[in-house]
Parts: sequence; C-alpha cells; structure tokens
Amino acid sequence: MSRYLLALDQGTTSSRAILFDRQGRIAAIEQKEFAQHYPQSGWVEHDANDIWRSQLEVAQAVLKNNHVKADDIVAIGITNQRETTVVWDRKSGEPVCPAIVWQDRRTAGLCDRLRGEGKEELFARKTGLVLDAYFAGTKLNWILENVPDARARAERGELAFGTVDSWLVYKLSGEHVTDSSNASRSLLFDIHRCEWDDELMAVLQVPRSMLPRVVASSGIAAQAKAEWFGSPLPIAGIAGDQQAATFGQACLREGMVKNTYGTGCFMLMQTGAQAAVSKNKLLTTIGWTLAAEDGAAPQTSYMLEGSIFVAGAVVQWLRDGLGVITKSSDIEALAAQAPDNGGVYFVPAFTGLGTPYWDPYARGSISGLTRGSTKAHLARAALESIAYQTADVLEAMQKDAAIPLKELRVDGGAARNDLLMQFQADMLGVPVVRPQVTETTALGAAYLAGLATGFWHSQEEISAMWQVDRLFEPGMAADLRDELLMRWHKAVGCSRGWMLD
Repeated sequence: MSRYLLALDQGTTSSRAILFDRQGRIAAIEQKEFAQHYPQSGWVEHDANDIWRSQLEVAQAVLKNNHVKADDIVAIGITNQRETTVVWDRKSGEPVCPAIVWQDRRTAGLCDRLRGEGKEELFARKTGLVLDAYFAGTKLNWILENVPDARARAERGELAFGTVDSWLVYKLSGEHVTDSSNASRSLLFDIHRCEWDDELMAVLQVPRSMLPRVVASSGIAAQAKAEWFGSPLPIAGIAGDQQAATFGQACLREGMVKNTYGTGCFMLMQTGAQAAVSKNKLLTTIGWTLAAEDGAAPQTSYMLEGSIFVAGAVVQWLRDGLGVITKSSDIEALAAQAPDNGGVYFVPAFTGLGTPYWDPYARGSISGLTRGSTKAHLARAALESIAYQTADVLEAMQKDAAIPLKELRVDGGAARNDLLMQFQADMLGVPVVRPQVTETTALGAAYLAGLATGFWHSQEEISAMWQVDRLFEPGMAADLRDELLMRWHKAVGCSRGWMLD
C-alpha cells in the first residue's frame, strides 16, 4: 500500500517538496530558493525554467534522500504562487519571456485605462476581483503587446498561457490544465459559471486558444511521466497557495478564517457555496472545486480574501537589502531587544498596497525615526507592519461578512514567530491559533490529492487531524491598541500615491 502523498509547494522565493503520511504529518521535506529579478522599479520577474528546475530537483531529492520509491507515492498535489504569468511555446516547451510575478506593477497604467473606460464593474461582477496589476490577465496582455511576435504567434495557436500550476503540470505531464482556484485569479474567468469568459477575453485581447482546460482542484488531472520519478504518478490535487492553505487549515465551514504569513500575507474566509459580494474592497474568489461523485455536480466553495503584498518579504529585505540580520529567523531575537517600536512605523509598500487600499502607486516608508532609533526598533516595526496590515484586512472582512471572528488560524513561515503572533492577537483582540503543522499550504494540496485517490475519505476525517500547537490570547489594553493603529494609519497615509506625478 502506498504510504505518502507528495506535495509540490512552488512559492515566490523557493520551491519545496514535502511527503505527508496518512496522519497528515510531515515525513520529509526539501527546499531550494531561486533567483528574483527586478529589471525596473516596480517590476518583478522569475525565470520560469528556474521554477521548473528547482521544483523538480527538490521533488526528486525528497524521494532519493529518504529512500522512497514512486510505488510508495499514491499521488502528487501541487500548490503554487498565484497570478504569476508564464507564456510558453507549445512545440518547444520553452518560455517566450520571463515570468511576470504577482507582485509586479507594470500594468498599473492599463488598469487605470480600463477603469477610465468603465470596465471596473464588469470585472468585479464576473470575476470577484478588483482591476489591479496583481492579477494575471493584464500581465498576459502586456506580454502579447510587448514581446516581439507574441500576439501573432498566439493568434496562430502556437503559445500557451498558464499560472505556475499550469506550467508545472505541463512540464511534468505534457497536459495544459489549471484548476478553478487558479483560474479565478486571472481576470478572465467567470467565477459564477466556472468558465472562461469571452467578454473578458475580448477586453484584455487574449485568444481563447492560449487558455488551459479548467479541472477540479481535487480530482485526477494528469499523469506525471515515468521519466521524472521512475513510474507514472497521478497529479490529483491542484490549488493556488492561499486556497490550499485554507483547506490545509481545515477551514471547511462557513465563517472560518485563516491567515498565511508568507512572502505576502493572505486572509481568507470560507463563505460556502455562495460567492459573497464585498463592499469593502475584499476579493471574492473560488476556494476549490471537488470533483463530482456518482453523477453529482462538482462542489465549488467560495472565499472572501484580503491580500497583503509584503509580509515575510520585509524580513528578507532586512536580511538581503540592508544586512540588518544574517538569517530570517534572527528577526525575532533582534526585535525583542526593544520593549516597543519606539515610535517607528514601517510601511512595506515595496510593490504598492493591497487590501483594503489597492494603491499600486504606494511605496515603502519608515516614519517616526529619531536619533534614539536602533536596528531593534526597525526590526520590531517590520514585524508589527505585518500585524497592522492584517488588522486592516480583518476590519474589512468583519464588515462584509457580519460574522464575529472567534479565532484566527495562522500558518506560513512567520507564524512560527511568537513575538509576531502575540502582537497579532493584541491587534485583533481575538485568539490566534497556530496548528502543529504550519506547512498548511502543502498540506492542503496533499489533502486535495488524497481525497481524490481515497488516501483520505472525507472532509470530516481531514478536520479531525487538525491539532493546535499554541494559542495566543490578546492581552493589550484597548486604548494602547487604538493608539498604535491610529499612528499606523497615519504612516500609511504618507506612503499612498507616492509614484503618482
């Protein structure tokens, strides 16, 4: 009997491969970082072949280093950085240009023009998204308009588009597919009909022939070729990283909320079978689609989402950009040297601001510096910025959902930072709950693949495996919390619209 699920977790700064056992525990893990490219201000690119090579390398290594054979694997689950846009030649399988990363701001002007043409309501109604450079559709338009001969080749059916899940599935299997959760981040997909939309494609001038076939998030979508792992393996789970993390956190009932602290920070609330319409600049997105059983219709679950573009990336900047710390894990000890932020506020709007501001022209700022400010204050302000941004998102979410938050389930690398998690509980005024397995993005992909293959049999079985590692209770006085948030919002005001003429 096969013993493991293999989860491929392709993130913004690294690729990971994790083996999960039948109890949902990590049996082995491999990780490799890859290069980030910043060719112009506000531009962020990846080499799509770097993504593929690093992901294949860790997947093969996690099997080899732990003496696991393909026969020990029941299926592969894939989760990925969302919105990052890859276009490749169908014949050669080679990218036609660098991948444009979700953080990239180069299409802000196109979004402004579409808003000026009155298209904002159309996109919001059909896709649940705001018109922002964050999403894949405008990035794809940019490639077609700016890469030599790309549009002509696309019109001839020679080019394929995909987000990173599509790219990995294509390289593993030769199939051109995506799941509903990733499709819902493209500005090209009607989330209510669960279909690519001709009207949206016409606005963004995208040929239908470029688009992948949309499959269920949990269901056998393709077969990885035997050349990669020694035997063919089914790819049975696909979901964007934040939707996968929500599934991995067992947020399977309406009103449950999780927050993932990765490169960015993403809070999702489960809203069930109905797509809730936000009045507070949240996104409405597909969480996942479970394949139909016994002739029944596929089951699609929807989410409200708040998106923060820079969270853990601010720690990486302190490490790589300023050399304030040697490794990311040093941030907690350094921040703890300061009893408070000393009046310093760090708004890490390196690539604009997401929810609830949606300001692509904002840029990072550090406010409140005095001669007494130290690197400990800067480190603390960097960590606090993650919690403040999350508080802004939760306030919008509470207004939309009208469901009082009982707890916030957390995951991702920065969720292991106790100082940050305690401050987060203080800023929200509700308990913050960290599970025993914080690699919930990969775990969610494994769960989706496991449900499709009978490795696990029900959502109830998955919920029963979720266990608490630590509960952080709020302890800050309300007046102090209000003062900190007031000064945070003052600092945000200084960062807004910085790049506008």
